[in-house]
Amino acid sequence: MHELTAAMQEHLTWIKEVYKNDEKIYQLYENGLVNTFQTTLNPKADGRTFVITGDIPAMWLRDSAAQMRNLLIFAREDEVIRNLISGVVKQQVEQILIDPYANAFNDGATGQRFMDDHTDMKPEVWERKYEVDSLCYPVQLAYLLWKGTDQTCHFDENFKKACYTIIDVFKTEQLHELESKYRFERDEDEEDRVIYETLPFGGRGNPVGVTGMTWSGFRPSDDACRYGYLIPSNMFAVVILRYMEEIAGAVYHDRALEHMAADLARQINDGIQKYGIVKDEVYGEVYAYEVDGLGNYLLMDDANVPSLLAIPYFGYATAEDPIYRNTRQMLLSKKNPFYYHGKVLKGIGSPHTPQNYVWPIALAVQGMTSRDSSEIDEIYQMLKVSDAGTNLMHEGINVDDPACYTRPWFSWANAMFAEFVLSLNGIHIQGSPLQLVLEKQNKI
Repeated sequence: MHELTAAMQEHLTWIKEVYKNDEKIYQLYENGLVNTFQTTLNPKADGRTFVITGDIPAMWLRDSAAQMRNLLIFAREDEVIRNLISGVVKQQVEQILIDPYANAFNDGATGQRFMDDHTDMKPEVWERKYEVDSLCYPVQLAYLLWKGTDQTCHFDENFKKACYTIIDVFKTEQLHELESKYRFERDEDEEDRVIYETLPFGGRGNPVGVTGMTWSGFRPSDDACRYGYLIPSNMFAVVILRYMEEIAGAVYHDRALEHMAADLARQINDGIQKYGIVKDEVYGEVYAYEVDGLGNYLLMDDANVPSLLAIPYFGYATAEDPIYRNTRQMLLSKKNPFYYHGKVLKGIGSPHTPQNYVWPIALAVQGMTSRDSSEIDEIYQMLKVSDAGTNLMHEGINVDDPACYTRPWFSWANAMFAEFVLSLNGIHIQGSPLQLVLEKQNKI
């Protein structure tokens, strides 16, 4: 178990003073921060940091990056934290180079796996669901570490090799039907969730056209996509390709990588704008959640990030963008089949969890992307009562009874709650630059 650093202890002292009249929020915040730091990080002698998600002993590329975001506020002044986050980036890069189509990895070549899926498994891989966001999050974390600390040592040759690998995979999956060798099938399990856990047509997925966007087999929830072009993940890809372009130019002085990243970002963005916007009879022009480039689309949102609700959070567009505003209204209504409203909670859930279960991750995102103080306060109050007395966040929570929840130990949700609280105090963990380091240093 890691001892809290002096910077973390000082920060918690400040947070405790801020919430001296709301002990519950402080307890949730402290427990979430401490839980992530003390129970999920496993630093290695070679400088890498392995990160478990909580109650599953594997490292997800997505979750591990999201779990680190709120720790970035300490990284400039705190060498221990800076090295831990840099170690996470190094570990993620190693995993991408082992298999860029995998979403979750073992701590070494143990051969452990979640299920015996029909796909090209390696002993280092826990699960091999191809998700565009899995390749986006490590680049985002590396970029934020750079902008928050001016450190570039994590941008080594392996990171540059991973950038080329990510671009190659994205380009291959622009032509999924023609060029991709990725296949994934899962046998029916005891919960009969095979429809969400496998890809049809021999593991290839439903047919798609060529759009300029890049194909994804699975959503950030690890559920299968119905249509192969997942709009929020493609938006996230545009954002991180622009980060990659900046890194290539400023750090590596690699014009080839710089131009490849910029060109691919343009192609994907053009595809989003052409195929990802649909006209709704009530809300006007909105972003679809998934499309196939053949005329089919899905209007919904999922609690996991990247989501449509999270568009301003990960930096694709602002909260004032008119299409985002239309989309947000639609998502927070019955038009979204995974928007639930109960006696205690209301918000966005996921087909990954039971019906009428709202996710704290989605509530935190809703709060951080809102410009309405009354809405933000409502989110604040709902999160306070969502923990069922455990003083920790969960995955999904029944809208009528918070005592009914999934995953008692889910580090991503804890980290997202902490980030929401930071946002309430003017600390926003964004891309370029990390203004919190300059503007809020006296509060950290």
